[in-house]
Amino acid sequence: MTQLPNSRTEPDGSPIIRVLSYNIRSMRDDTDALARVITACAPDLVLVQESPIFFRWRKQLARLASATDLVILTGGGTAAGPAVLCSLRATVEHTEDVLLPRTPGRHRRGFATAVVRFAGARLGVLGCHLSLHAGERYEQGGMLLDRLAGMGVEHAVAGGDLNERPGGPTFRRLAGALLDCRATAPWGAELTFPAAAPDRRIDAVFATKGIEVLGCGVPLGLPGISEADLRAATDHLPVLAALRVPAA
Repeated sequence: MTQLPNSRTEPDGSPIIRVLSYNIRSMRDDTDALARVITACAPDLVLVQESPIFFRWRKQLARLASATDLVILTGGGTAAGPAVLCSLRATVEHTEDVLLPRTPGRHRRGFATAVVRFAGARLGVLGCHLSLHAGERYEQGGMLLDRLAGMGVEHAVAGGDLNERPGGPTFRRLAGALLDCRATAPWGAELTFPAAAPDRRIDAVFATKGIEVLGCGVPLGLPGISEADLRAATDHLPVLAALRVPAA
């Protein structure tokens, strides 16, 4: 596997950052394996889905952040599951948790959003976990794009568990407006679910079109990551992207 660029700042002030999207199934599995996988990815941003949302959820999420040398940026129970962790490279400008309209009898969904700075770049961030139901999911995809457009930033990243494959209408809607990072610069493995025997890609990282995608995929073979840890950590495989964000 080719090497994925490490986080750094280019001479022109443009940062290279690593963005990880990961469904952690409420930390119900092997949390030590989960922490090892996240740490080995060396991310600047982690877009978490299915973070704990019930009893002492803040304490559980804080424990994961501490174990991976990250801090909680936003989300968790207040966003109905999505959360964002970040490294100390990030300077936080603004955070907001967004609850989406709820269909009776279905899970509440939300977005974890923030605006951060890395070196000379200002970046919008959105983490999501879209509905299992096709019509509702498509509407949420439109809300995601509207939310990014309203963040007041030129460059943004979004990612999460889409509950849909690339050929689906919601995935195509997002990929038509944004860069599907995996399709733009394939790296690592492609399929993300289920972790034990993946047969579909339903997790993704997207970026606005001014961002340069240097590589994106499931970090199989990355130093420090074992297949045993990936299977034990949760039921999804993570998606890791290296992005170069233009300086302001």
